[in-house]
Amino acid sequence: MQNRQIKIMAVIGTRPEAVKMAPVIQELKRRENIETLLCLTAQHRQMLDQVLELFDLKADIDLNLMKNQQTLPEITASILFHMDQVLKQEKPDWILVQGDTTTVMAAALAAFYNHVKVGHVEAGLRSYNKWAPYPEEINRKIAGVIADLHFAPTTLARENLIKENYPPEICYVTGNPVIDALQQVSAMPFDLSQSPLKDIPFNRKEIITVTAHRRENFGKPLEDICSGILKISREYFERVHIVYPVHLNPIVQQTAHGILGNQENVTLLPPLDYLDMVQLMKRSKIILTDSGGLQEEAPGLGIPVLVLRDVTERPEGLESGNIRLAGTDAQHIFEQVKNLLTNRKDWESMAKAVNPYGDGKAARRIVDLLIENSPAIQDKDKLFE
Repeated sequence: MQNRQIKIMAVIGTRPEAVKMAPVIQELKRRENIETLLCLTAQHRQMLDQVLELFDLKADIDLNLMKNQQTLPEITASILFHMDQVLKQEKPDWILVQGDTTTVMAAALAAFYNHVKVGHVEAGLRSYNKWAPYPEEINRKIAGVIADLHFAPTTLARENLIKENYPPEICYVTGNPVIDALQQVSAMPFDLSQSPLKDIPFNRKEIITVTAHRRENFGKPLEDICSGILKISREYFERVHIVYPVHLNPIVQQTAHGILGNQENVTLLPPLDYLDMVQLMKRSKIILTDSGGLQEEAPGLGIPVLVLRDVTERPEGLESGNIRLAGTDAQHIFEQVKNLLTNRKDWESMAKAVNPYGDGKAARRIVDLLIENSPAIQDKDKLFE
């Protein structure tokens, strides 16, 4: 039987997906006998485009489905309908999805309807609470039921899949390609004077970076988070400067600016592109976040992370000591930050913990496994390690 090209379509909807999939797409494009397509649903438009430009990637198919204030049912139905049309036209051998967004869930379902194999990058994360993170916990479970190959970032994530009776032979530990991306971007040239960060007093104060935008924190939890940040800023006015790139969601904007907008040592910025965000993290003393990705990225830079949630689907960071749960209670957040600012040994124990999320070679492993599980082709430059 003559070898043929394998056709792999990567499907991306949001900035975090783009960051983590970029090294995988780059690796796919380096290999012989692979036709690579990049399909965007564009759940996040502007932030997504910034990442693609940074990694020098261009979309082959751009569905551009973003609409103002669209509901989860609306975006799910739209992605499912349009991905069905794309898959019928392109007929890929595989689609690759990453993580737990609505794009991941709906694209996997569309692939199932069209008998297209699914590779799930960052598979096996679980909080075991279907409401937190919402809707991500259910999105990744649905994608997992459909997936033909699971690329777990850690041993624990793979064990989660096997406990749920997924066949061990289709569940692999690859590391998380976010570390591949982080290493690549961290080494890029950076001109602070041309950055939105140019006025941040990096040389005069210790920087605390905040990101908080999760749906389950809307309302009182986010108000309490911002109240805790306000207390930190007042108590340590002479010592710290807080930088909060604020998500574009109107609820987040209104809450953050309403509570923190007039505090002199708090800078509220528009969302940063990935290069600026990496540089901000590198210069931070502590990171406060309800984001999943930052729980993986910050440990790669040796920065302690306090997670603004009551549960996390990334317990590896808790076990290694890189992250701690701070919840959403204002006083508890304040006490956790105070401890790290006043207890140097405790701060150092978190900063020096070994990052559990990979070695920067996840993309190679993922592509190798796709090739190994596509017997119609061979790869001359196999790089699996």
